[in-house]
Amino acid sequence: MDKNVISVETVEEKKDESTGLIYRKRIAICQNVVPEILRKVSILKVPDIQLEEESWLSLQKRNMAIRSHCLTWTQYASLREESVFRESVENPNWTEFIQRGRISITGAGFLNCILETFASAFLRQGAQKGIRIMEMLLKEQCGSPLVE
Repeated sequence: MDKNVISVETVEEKKDESTGLIYRKRIAICQNVVPEILRKVSILKVPDIQLEEESWLSLQKRNMAIRSHCLTWTQYASLREESVFRESVENPNWTEFIQRGRISITGAGFLNCILETFASAFLRQGAQKGIRIMEMLLKEQCGSPLVE
């Protein structure tokens, strides 16, 4: 549901019959969204970026955890993101969303700081986009009105 995602392939999926936990591992190919000015650096001049995403969905506990990381530029950068969707303790009809991201860039000299700043802004925008997409999916599937 993101215009920058070119393709997504599920490479592993399994369900633990005793707990009902559904595990999925997916590889996403995304357009390179690094600004053109930064792509002057040869390592950043790639057409696509690969991400690996693992998710654990428990319908019984009504929660989902997602962990993703970038497979492109692993020798220079570590970009990791963890998200949790769970039932709110305040109201079981609400969903709590918790997200953490970790960025570390090495080997790019003076560009380390610039690239980390860009990656941080990108992850923040991705979190906001993820919330909008999840709210839309919940509304479509559950028919619940959104609280504005």
